[in-house]
Amino acid sequence: MANLTITLDDQVLKRARIRALEQGTSVNALVRDYLEAYSGAKAVRDGAVKHLLDLSLNAKSRRGGRRWTRDELHER
Repeated sequence: MANLTITLDDQVLKRARIRALEQGTSVNALVRDYLEAYSGAKAVRDGAVKHLLDLSLNAKSRRGGRRWTRDELHER
């Protein structure tokens, strides 16, 4: 992971730290999340997760190639 140095006004950084603390996060996490979204990395990751979930759901519906009725499943 790379490091990034930026220059900010002291008051801007102070207000950002306070607001981040109120939200239970850090300025570093906010900047990282923003840059991921800005660069499209988050969209790619979210798309991959959605694709995996879709594959999982489709695999469950095709298991065995046969659909069972409720009565068949509970037949003794």
